[in-house]
Amino acid sequence: MASMAEKTDRQKVVVVGAGPVGALAALYAAVRGDDVEIYELRGDLRDPSTTPLNFTKSINLALSERGINSMRHAGVDGLVDEVLKETIPMHARMIHGRSKLGDLYEESQDYDVHGRTIFAVDRAGLNKRLLDSLESMPNVTFFFNHKLTGADFSKNVAWFERRPASNPTQPSPPSHDRAPEIEVKFDLLIGADGAHSATRYHLMKYARLTYQQEYIDTLWCEFHIPPTADTSFAISPHHLHIWPGSHFMFIAIPSLDRSFTCTLFAPSTTFTALSASPQTGVPAFFAERFPGVSPDLISTSDLVEQFTSNPHLPLINIKCTPYHYASSVVILGDAAHAMVPFYGQGMNAGLEDVHVLFDILDANGVYAYSQYQPRSVSRAEALEVYTHVRTPDAHAINTLALRNYLEMRESVTSPLYLLRKRIEESLYNYLPGLGWATQYSRVSFGNERYSEVERLARRQGTLLRAWGFVGVGAMVVGVGVLGRWRGWWRAVFGGVRGEGWWWLGAWKGWH
Repeated sequence: MASMAEKTDRQKVVVVGAGPVGALAALYAAVRGDDVEIYELRGDLRDPSTTPLNFTKSINLALSERGINSMRHAGVDGLVDEVLKETIPMHARMIHGRSKLGDLYEESQDYDVHGRTIFAVDRAGLNKRLLDSLESMPNVTFFFNHKLTGADFSKNVAWFERRPASNPTQPSPPSHDRAPEIEVKFDLLIGADGAHSATRYHLMKYARLTYQQEYIDTLWCEFHIPPTADTSFAISPHHLHIWPGSHFMFIAIPSLDRSFTCTLFAPSTTFTALSASPQTGVPAFFAERFPGVSPDLISTSDLVEQFTSNPHLPLINIKCTPYHYASSVVILGDAAHAMVPFYGQGMNAGLEDVHVLFDILDANGVYAYSQYQPRSVSRAEALEVYTHVRTPDAHAINTLALRNYLEMRESVTSPLYLLRKRIEESLYNYLPGLGWATQYSRVSFGNERYSEVERLARRQGTLLRAWGFVGVGAMVVGVGVLGRWRGWWRAVFGGVRGEGWWWLGAWKGWH
C-alpha cells in the first residue's frame, strides 16, 4: 500500500521533542513542504512556568560554529542574526586560582589565534526563537503535554498520551483511569526527545540496536553569580571562567541579565560529604578549591542555600547505532548520542545532526519527484547513509568530550599543555599551509567531521612527540620572527583545504 507521502506528494513528519534539536528538525522539514507535527511531553517551552526536565532554573550553553552553521542552512531568513543578538561572545577561557604566595590570579587563554569566539546562549531563549519561527508556518502543528507511549515502525503509526497540563512529567494514572491516547500516522518520525528517549526505547524493538550507557563518577550542581550593586558583570563577560582542580571544577558562563550561570562538577563522594554538613563544609570546600568565588562573588549564605536547594544531577554518556529503522524513524541529538558537557558540543552536535540528515535526504532524492522510485525507498536509503556517516562522528565527539574534562579541570594549568597549545597555535598562525590547527579550533570553529578531527589530533600529537616539544618550540620561535613572510608561505604551500559538504562526499565514497 502506498504511503501517505506517495498519495499526496507531501510527507507527514512527526517530531518527538520540541527542544532546540527537535525544533530545528521541524524547521528543516517544514521549509521543504512537509506536513509537520511536533509532540512534546512538557507544556509550551516558551511559557516560563514550564518546568525543565532536570528542574534547573536556567541553562546557559555554548553555541559554536556547527550549531550556527546548521541554523544558517535552515532556510529561515534572519534566524541566525536573531539568535546571535541574544548571545554573549566568549573569546577565551579565564583560569582562576591562587599563587604559591597566596595571591588570587586570573589568566586568559584565547580559544583561537584568529580571534574567533564561541557564544553564551540561554537555552530557553534559543528554543523560543526556533518555536516562534515554526509557529508562523501554516504546515506546522504543536501538541504539547503529549507523551509517546508506543510505536509500530513497520506500519508507521505511533500512540501519544495526553498528559495533564499541570504536571505532564508525572507517571501515568492507574490503568482504569488512563489519560486519553491518540493514534498518529506518519511517513517519518524524528526522535529528538533527549537522553532518556522514548523514541529510542521503541526503536530498540525493531532495529538491532547496539547500546552503551555510562554514568561517569561526577555530579553537577548549578550556582548563580548575581550582578554587582551597580548592575555590572561581577567578572569579565567575554570569558568562560574556570576554577580548575585535579578532581573538581567550577565554571561560570555569562548571561544577558549580567549574572553568571555556574556549575560545580565533583565526584559523587564529594557531594555526599558536603551534604552531611553543608553550613560549614561547603564554604570551606570552596575557599580551598575555588579561591575568589565565595564570599567575593557569591555570598556564603547564598552559596550554601544554592548547594542545598538545587539538585545534584548525574552526567550520562550514551553511544548507540543504528540511528534509524527502515524508512520510518530516525533519532537525533541526545537521543542518539548524549554526551558529557565538557566540550560544549552537545547541542551543537545535535543541531549538526539535523543539517547532515536533511542534506543526505536531499542528496538521495527524497524531496525530488521521481516516477521510478517511491519516496519511501529513497528515504530508507538516505537513513541508512545517515547512520553510516554519523555514527563514527557521534562516537568521536563523545570520546573527545570525556577527554576534555581532564583538560579543563587539570591540564589548563600544566606547563606541558600550555607549551603544546602555543606550538600548535603558532604553526596554525604562521604556517597555515601545513594544515595544522588545535583540536579545539577544529571542533568549535570548523565543520570538519568529528572523526576526522580526532584522527588529525592524534596525528599532530604523534608528530609533536616524535619531533620533541623543545625542537618544535625552537622552530616556532623562528617562524614567529619570520611571521612577516606568511604570505610567501601561503603561496608556496597553498591554503588550508576547504571542508565542503563532507557528509555528501562520505556518502558517495561509501556507495
